[in-house]
Amino acid sequence: MPQPPSGDPIQDAPRTGGGPRESAAGLPAVAHAMDMARKEMGVRRTALTLLRVNQHDGFDCPGCAWPEPDKPHTAEFCENGAKAVAEEATRHRVTPDFFERHPLSDLAGRSGYWLGKQGRLTTPMYLAEGDDRYRPVSWQRALELVAAELRAVDSPDEAVFYTSGRTSNEAAFLYQLFAREFGTNNLPDCSNMCHESSGSALGETIGVGKGSVLLEDLYRADLIVVAGQNPGTNHPRMLSALERAKKEGARIITVNPLPESGLRKFRNPQSPVGLAGGGTELTDLFLQIRLGGDQALFRMVSRLVLEAEGGTDEEFIAEHTHGFEAYAEAARAADWETTLRATGLTRPEIEAMARMVLESRATVVCWAMGLTQHKHSVPTIREIVNLLLLRGDIGRPGAGVCPVRGHSNVQGDRTMGIFERPAPAFLDALEKEFSFSPPREHGLDTVDSIRAMRDGRVRVFFAMGGNFVAASPDTAVTEDAVRRAALTVHVSTKLNRSHCVTGARALILPTLGRTERDGSGGREQFVTVEDSMGMVHASRGRLAPADRGLLSETAIVCRLARLVLGDRSATPWEEFERDYDLVRDRIARVVPGFEGFNERVRRPGGFALPHAPRDERRFPTATGKANFTAAPVEFPEVGEGRLLLQTLRSHDQYNTTIYGLDDRYRGVRGGRRVVMVNPDDAAGLGLADGDYVDLVSEWRDGVERRAPGFLVMHYPTARGCAAAYYPETNVLVPLDSTADVSNTPTSKSVVVRLEPAAAGAALPAP
Repeated sequence: MPQPPSGDPIQDAPRTGGGPRESAAGLPAVAHAMDMARKEMGVRRTALTLLRVNQHDGFDCPGCAWPEPDKPHTAEFCENGAKAVAEEATRHRVTPDFFERHPLSDLAGRSGYWLGKQGRLTTPMYLAEGDDRYRPVSWQRALELVAAELRAVDSPDEAVFYTSGRTSNEAAFLYQLFAREFGTNNLPDCSNMCHESSGSALGETIGVGKGSVLLEDLYRADLIVVAGQNPGTNHPRMLSALERAKKEGARIITVNPLPESGLRKFRNPQSPVGLAGGGTELTDLFLQIRLGGDQALFRMVSRLVLEAEGGTDEEFIAEHTHGFEAYAEAARAADWETTLRATGLTRPEIEAMARMVLESRATVVCWAMGLTQHKHSVPTIREIVNLLLLRGDIGRPGAGVCPVRGHSNVQGDRTMGIFERPAPAFLDALEKEFSFSPPREHGLDTVDSIRAMRDGRVRVFFAMGGNFVAASPDTAVTEDAVRRAALTVHVSTKLNRSHCVTGARALILPTLGRTERDGSGGREQFVTVEDSMGMVHASRGRLAPADRGLLSETAIVCRLARLVLGDRSATPWEEFERDYDLVRDRIARVVPGFEGFNERVRRPGGFALPHAPRDERRFPTATGKANFTAAPVEFPEVGEGRLLLQTLRSHDQYNTTIYGLDDRYRGVRGGRRVVMVNPDDAAGLGLADGDYVDLVSEWRDGVERRAPGFLVMHYPTARGCAAAYYPETNVLVPLDSTADVSNTPTSKSVVVRLEPAAAGAALPAP
């Protein structure tokens, strides 16, 4: 096997220049993807793997949750998808010898990029209390250690069971079943930190906390609004769908504080024209909004729709909605002075958006974390729904809400019951099917789990995938909280920062990746996932496992459940490990929409889950109708000399996984500690392009949170706003600064000041 890199690359001496690129993808995307794939997997493995990703008889990309078309392209993957596959299918290995060479004290000083590049984990590793090295243990011993710690808690609520969005439907269903049979609803997940605001807003307004469109709706739309989202980096295959929508006649409005290359011009690498030609201009109207001003924008557009003759769908409003009069009164009271201050836009720009909405017969609004991670995120998303309801654009072909999820199965995990506040009907179904009484009290979400660990109320933290420490807000607080646990356990494919910040004792349990064959029970198994639009399909890995001793996530859950629950559980855990069809049969009897699961998921392309608002214009809300809401308009305001900071990904990154140290779409090379500032704002603060500063966040608790040594990059951001990459800037997000209702961290509107960096801050450091 190739040896992993031994040195830790410099991450805080970036080079910048050129600003945002005019287009995305094209030949450079192909070249970068193939170069990384070749280095990680080799030529033959690259060909075998990439031609099976996102295919009906292949495996689901471990990256984003964008849906596959009915007839996928032979190369139905994007640049970042190829990088995600290469990371998982790498030939590098982390064996017990690696941990002998690298004690915890050494690993703790390494960058997340270096940790991830070491390769695939192969062996269960245990860190004993007081030890400085992980040491190999057998699977039986590892699971017995977890079981002993769980049986020792005074209350089941002293355990937290976290889930990342890469966990399959089958593993997620069994994981939540195990946690609830154990006796707790402490089931936080990565959605708590990302799209919880979407679910909260949509559940209240239309009765289903998911998007209401399918992929074909984008092709039928007259107008697509893309707000608070960067598909070019985060969901690159979405650009192909937008390109097709444009060819079908759709117009696109982009609402974003940053100009994003992918939404300017797309050079489709799956077509000769895209590779060699000029590409497709996607955005018809770019609104460079101030951070947090989206609610005010959509409210004013609604006012203009109400004022236009024939602007509203009166029949739809009368038959299918509740609360129109109160909302209409609030919308008509929207004033221009407040709207322009909140958005940073001009009146003609907002009026242009309103005209495009009024001219559209079917509108889709797409959004991502740019809208979900503010204090007022839930009212903002409700405001989007308000606008669509005015126009009758829910339950109409080519129209609806489209929250674009991040991780590959984050939506499926929630459908399977990974939720700290489960619906009573779901618990009733579990109780009937598995003959036990599930706990009814609400459990802990991600932020509350950190608070509970900080306060000494959690003894065991178990993570099914993910990189909890790096992904969470308020890094110093989170790390201190995790260290207070008695045992931390991480089911992982690769090393990450969370393995270096541990409880008194810690376990790393290596698991199969999506690309690998799953031979649990001596037979070939497959798993399923749900994409961003509620389509469920199978995923079948074909590569040999990174190590013959690896267990699947499903097998790990089943074996642990048998050890912990023993005779008190009537669930056939051993049978579930041997045959995933049996798991799917139970899911079919518990989760609505999964009837005939095993048969339907074996059909090419899988099946769509039912969605009452989309399918029949039925709204399962408390009122029985779609609800208008009239929340007061909010937006963040900052004092003199301060900026609003948004955290974001670089193009060489997926969530907390760092593929490389470049962001070629934004003109950043060789580093990540960059803060993008509008040149006029920088001049007002006395900062030149290339200066080094510390980012210091300001919050009402008076605690100083500092991210040192960032290179100032003059960049065409919205005035008063700045941007920098996470997880490096998660340290600036206060734990208690969360969205109302959803409790999601406010990572897109952090008030910061920029202070000159201490001498030597620009020098390389791990």
